[in-house]
Amino acid sequence: MKLPGDRLLLVCALALFGCEDEVVQGRPAAPRKPAAAAGVEVADAGAALPPPVDFQEAEFGESERSRDPFRSYAQMFAAEARTGVRSQREVVLDQYSIDELRLIGIITRIHPAKAMLVDPTGVGHVVQRGQFVGRPEVVQAGTLGGTGQEINWRIDRIREGDVVLVREDPKNPDVPSATRVIPLRPETTETGG
Repeated sequence: MKLPGDRLLLVCALALFGCEDEVVQGRPAAPRKPAAAAGVEVADAGAALPPPVDFQEAEFGESERSRDPFRSYAQMFAAEARTGVRSQREVVLDQYSIDELRLIGIITRIHPAKAMLVDPTGVGHVVQRGQFVGRPEVVQAGTLGGTGQEINWRIDRIREGDVVLVREDPKNPDVPSATRVIPLRPETTETGG
């Protein structure tokens, strides 16, 4: 098909005009705004766009910033439950059970009354009403995998011949408190021969 001269000239002009377009790579340049009347240069609209984000290979792996949402953490919680529960209260003689402690002295005519307990190594410790004494017992919550809670013996009363200890379970306030008495002079059974 033969094109007339005017049409051939028009096609060549369009082809040349199309070749003069600049090839843009990356972000397209924003249209320029005219400068302000006072001669102050107006900021380029391209500056308002956020910078391109460069992703590293490490960001696609599991880390503290990026975790697998389908990963099971049950093992981690089970290991945490096996570790010892740290007490949040001050407990006197927390490495010994109540059965290992002996009461050797009581002073009741002062306020607050004081008592002296001796640990298995022979070291005496002065205690008073309200203090927690002895190795705590860890009670597990009713649900599977629940965290344990420490229950300690608390000195409730110091009387003339003994010390009364009370243990309360804060998770079960309806259950009566357990009571234990450490006598000053333990009763001994003597057999005559």
